[in-house]
Amino acid sequence: MSLAFCGNDNNSAAYNVDTGVLNNGCFLDALTVVPHVFLLFITFPILFIGWGSQSSKVHIHHSTWLHFPGHNLRWILTFILLFIIVCEIAEGIVSDGFNQSVHLHLYMPSCLAFMAAITSIVFYHNIETSNFPKLLMTLLIYWVLAFVSKTIKFFKYTEHGIGLRQLRFGITGLLMLLYGLLLAVEINVILRRRYMCFAHPTEVKPPEDLQDLGVRFLQPFVNLLSKSTYWWMNTFITAAHRRPIDLKVIGKLPIAMRALTNYLKLSEAFEAQKRPQGTLLQGPKCIWTALRQAFGRPLFLSITYRFMADLLGFAGPLCISGIVHHLSKENHTIQPPHLGIYFISSQEFLANAYVLAVLLFFALLLQRTFLQASYYVAIETGINLRGAIQTKIFNKIMHLCTANMSMGGMTVGQICNLVAVDTNQLMWFFFLCPNLFAMPVQIIVGVILLYYLLGISALIGATVITLLAPVQYFVATKLSDAQKSTLEYSSERLKKTNELLRGIKLLKLYAWEHIFCSSVEETRRKELTSLQTFALYTSISSKTPQNTAFNKHPKH
Repeated sequence: MSLAFCGNDNNSAAYNVDTGVLNNGCFLDALTVVPHVFLLFITFPILFIGWGSQSSKVHIHHSTWLHFPGHNLRWILTFILLFIIVCEIAEGIVSDGFNQSVHLHLYMPSCLAFMAAITSIVFYHNIETSNFPKLLMTLLIYWVLAFVSKTIKFFKYTEHGIGLRQLRFGITGLLMLLYGLLLAVEINVILRRRYMCFAHPTEVKPPEDLQDLGVRFLQPFVNLLSKSTYWWMNTFITAAHRRPIDLKVIGKLPIAMRALTNYLKLSEAFEAQKRPQGTLLQGPKCIWTALRQAFGRPLFLSITYRFMADLLGFAGPLCISGIVHHLSKENHTIQPPHLGIYFISSQEFLANAYVLAVLLFFALLLQRTFLQASYYVAIETGINLRGAIQTKIFNKIMHLCTANMSMGGMTVGQICNLVAVDTNQLMWFFFLCPNLFAMPVQIIVGVILLYYLLGISALIGATVITLLAPVQYFVATKLSDAQKSTLEYSSERLKKTNELLRGIKLLKLYAWEHIFCSSVEETRRKELTSLQTFALYTSISSKTPQNTAFNKHPKH
């Protein structure tokens, strides 16, 4: 098969420029190569020959993370840009299969765009690490050129009657939008950091945590890619592989994750609920409102991540079904040419088994990424919540004695349970809260997809799950009763143990050790029996179809 940038089909209009250069599809694609070649030509010497001036780096023990304005938005837009460019490459390759000769212009500019996008994010990361924003001028020029070239291409497609039925039209529109958004992010950096067209640029200092040599937990400070893959932890992993690590190597937590910081945040949320008369609202509603104000935002973020992970989890069966259905089909329906080239539709694109295989890979990768992000945010929020509540309880204990707190009705064991067990239960509630909100989505979407694939049989399975809901409620009720009895026995055991230790001299004097020891052991046996009952109902709950049919991911 012959090879040419614009193709050399017989009687082809690929090189016809009688109506203008921009009215030829091949030359229109060649125009989009200019921005990518510019960026690669400018940045490669800087990245691989010598990176700037080392004296411009911020001298702290970390390589520094001075995030520019719009840091996370830039990374998200770049990830979306890379995915759309991969789709454009795949669309070009599939479209080229409908031609008699190889048309390199259908996918070669997209390959250069992919290389340029990777280079731009590497270039940006080095600029951000070195805190040298003036070099962002190169990216500003690149975003302008890329946006202008894609805009010209998009409007030329519109002039020739190419619409949403052709996949390339939609991809070009999305790329134009993404390049425009990245250009807006770059302009925002200019206005916020004032590194260009301003006499006095804004001075930015590294975060206070990074100036502390004891802080080694860098999750809040690294870039979005390192956060999602936990790449910054490779140092700890390799160090632990060579020799055991201790608390000194792990270091201190950042300020935002410390118990005092979260206690102050929770206290501010409580104070914000005071009425104009200065009185605080009473009851559980006050507590839940304060918790929502203090820790609701990260919990909502975790739920959002879980929703996205669950929706992406259904993409796998759909892609596999499409691969099996279209693997043996050959679809080479030629459409009328536009601008001297052929355009395929979205249906023809998704009918390709190789395309579905690539989409399946990306879907599984994103699903695991969002799922781990949901787990991390939920666990971090739960731990911060527990630290804040424990600090608040200890602060209350230090100001009031036991008799004043409960009129003499609260023992030391109950206070210990209040501080340790109850706060742990709230922490676990935050751990599992995303699962609670994600379960209806799993059931509804799962039943719809099963009905689409299996027909009426899926409704029978959904009916069985619905009928088992009362059983699940019964098991949950028994779990709650077993947990309450366990806490009561635990409080009683702690009370007897405390009395035994306080009067140990008197017990030894009268030789009553065995009597009190038997009493404590009896209470402990009751506690163990209650724990066994709790474990039994937990295992039954985890094995019911309502939990296992749609929840494919293990619990914490």
